[in-house]
Amino acid sequence: MFTGIVETQGIIKKIIEKGTNKTFWIKSPICSKLKPDQSVAHDGVCLTIEEIKGSRYRVTAIAETLSKTSMGEWQKGSTVNLERCLKVNDRLDGHFVQGHVDTIAICTDKVEKDGSWEFSFQFPLKFGELIIEKGSVAVNGISLTAFNVSANTFNVAIIPYTFEKTNMNTVNVGQKVNIEFDMLGKYINRKLSLNK
Repeated sequence: MFTGIVETQGIIKKIIEKGTNKTFWIKSPICSKLKPDQSVAHDGVCLTIEEIKGSRYRVTAIAETLSKTSMGEWQKGSTVNLERCLKVNDRLDGHFVQGHVDTIAICTDKVEKDGSWEFSFQFPLKFGELIIEKGSVAVNGISLTAFNVSANTFNVAIIPYTFEKTNMNTVNVGQKVNIEFDMLGKYINRKLSLNK
């Protein structure tokens, strides 16, 4: 379980393809605080730490994960948002994020607003009932508030701190991002669908 408050960033240093899987070696300033079997969110995708060597660690994504997230497009040198899992006694500064990406969205607009930035995203229509105006959404693992919500689009506003400390500064029009909709909304939607 995560909160969508990005702790730091990592840099993809090596990618190894084996069968349908991809293994990534990632350099990160929190490497000394990690241990094998630990869960870490990478652009919102929960991955298990497999091995640590100095300032780098290894994670693997299977075909299912690669097909439903932006991980299949990661390249050597790509920057990813990192967040270690939530401790039970920690404050919840963002919202509950599982690290289970629902879908990919495409950035359709990016506008600088005199010091802040506004992004527009489009996602598959079938997920439209999982997002509400002023509701929480995780974009590349970042807890954000959605507005101007339509059937399959929404906007988010990014403050300077978030723009500088996350990889939102690398997101441009046409680029894919990972989206996880609010967990509470998904459970409510599931219950309503079973009661029909």
